Amino acid sequence: MISSAIEALYIFNQHNEPILEHVYRSRPASARTILPLYLTHATPRPSVIYLPNTNPQTTLFSLVQPNLLILVPASSDTEPLFVLEFLHRLVDVLEDFLGAPLLASKIEGNYDVVAQLLGEMCDAGSVCNTEPNALRDVVDVPRWVDKLLGGVGLPGSSPALLPSGGLRPQLSNPAASGPAIPWRRANVRYTSNELYVDIVETLSVTLAPSGRPLAAFANGSIAFTSKISGVPDLLLTLSVPGGKQAVDKVFELPVFHPCVRLARWRERPGELSFVPPDGKFMLAGYEVNLLPSMDLNSRTIKNLNLPATIEVLTSLGLTGSDFEVRLLISSLFTTSSSAPSSLSRPGPASRGSGRSTPFFGGGGSSAAPLLQDVVITIPMPEAVRNITDLRASRGEAQFTTADNIVEWRISTKAASSSGSATLRCTVVGPLSEEDEEDMGTSFRFDAANGEYDEKEDAYQSSTAEPVVPIISKEQQEQKDARKVHMNAPLMPSSASASFSVKGWLASGIKVESLNVDLRKSRGLGEGVKPVKGVKYLTVSKKGLETRC
Repeated sequence: MISSAIEALYIFNQHNEPILEHVYRSRPASARTILPLYLTHATPRPSVIYLPNTNPQTTLFSLVQPNLLILVPASSDTEPLFVLEFLHRLVDVLEDFLGAPLLASKIEGNYDVVAQLLGEMCDAGSVCNTEPNALRDVVDVPRWVDKLLGGVGLPGSSPALLPSGGLRPQLSNPAASGPAIPWRRANVRYTSNELYVDIVETLSVTLAPSGRPLAAFANGSIAFTSKISGVPDLLLTLSVPGGKQAVDKVFELPVFHPCVRLARWRERPGELSFVPPDGKFMLAGYEVNLLPSMDLNSRTIKNLNLPATIEVLTSLGLTGSDFEVRLLISSLFTTSSSAPSSLSRPGPASRGSGRSTPFFGGGGSSAAPLLQDVVITIPMPEAVRNITDLRASRGEAQFTTADNIVEWRISTKAASSSGSATLRCTVVGPLSEEDEEDMGTSFRFDAANGEYDEKEDAYQSSTAEPVVPIISKEQQEQKDARKVHMNAPLMPSSASASFSVKGWLASGIKVESLNVDLRKSRGLGEGVKPVKGVKYLTVSKKGLETRC
């Protein structure tokens, strides 16, 4: 039988020293026992590791943060996704209460808060409350006055300062037993009401050497920021190319925050009805297949309408030691003018969407999306000794010997004009016998004896003319052909592009409307019109890859 319980939680700092051990149930292996067994595995370590040498035998779940390591042991069969989701929720809650980034010093300095959170989130191993807004109503966070009085040895909450009766007001408050809506804290008040939608898509596109797309996906996330009083009831309407009947085909594998009413989405795809948590949260996530109904023959790069594509030409030059990378920038992503927006944040920057909704922030709009942070990465074979003569028509390129990659960076200004940009490089491989003969060196190093072999006839007078061997044209062509064959394994096999585009989404999804249902909302106030904003961003983190 598969268990759904957390047995223990161990947190280590950046030096792998335990800073927190919290046992919920059973008798799991201790932190000092499982840490060495975890570190014996080579990096990158998987999130789930089986440790048969412990008593009892343990399945270890891990979550690695920049400054922390969190481990959860399980001595019985446990659903892996359940434990890993709990770890991610735990990090989100700790960052919400202690602030990001999450550091060991913050946990040690606020252990009383962390202990309360661990007890409320998981009761005797059963996960019960992981919503930050609901936890704020039941977790007592010390105020700065309490910390100041505690530092001088005085109680932070003196009975003389409490109202008559000696009991805190929240003990008689019905909200103390838990809010009516678990994900939203009670009595939210704002002087300026704001609603912001941020949709970010990450590209993953693979192109064949001919330029034909092999696979193209966009993984999107809808982040929502709610700073509005009372308990608002919101309706967010999304539209896709092809109309409402194509929403189910575009949104593949959608996931939603618990606040979303799934029945409304099933009845009317594209409509998200929800009561939002207070603050910023992840409203939904989805995956879009950018090549859903195309057969192999009809798949072309033009159908994707990408802001940039790359081509790689190898074995160029007489000896085949050159290769060229071409970056093709679409003319639709080369201007930085912005359009006014009816859905915009206050201030000089305006918000908007990918294809038809204006964009806010930094000079990108649907009429003129802004391409920026372009980086072309070209991994090279290990046999490559050096890359010389890097000639870039735009930007700057460099070869990193330690990582064996060529990195070509193009600034936003350089990428603002359409057309093509080229980078040509010359590959230097290991020395061959012909190369050593062509160098004509008078010293040869004997690696076995560690000595130099000097040629006596290499010392000539300054007036002596060097002897130049005479070879025929056919011999030179054969020699060049041999070098082309030798340089072929030194050519790159792929190239990837990283970039970001403001004001454009690869899937074509856009926000059609964002409305507040005044009949269902409570405590909003009369005549309140919240400020609304929409932002679209497409990111490629080496997600556009071309095979050679």
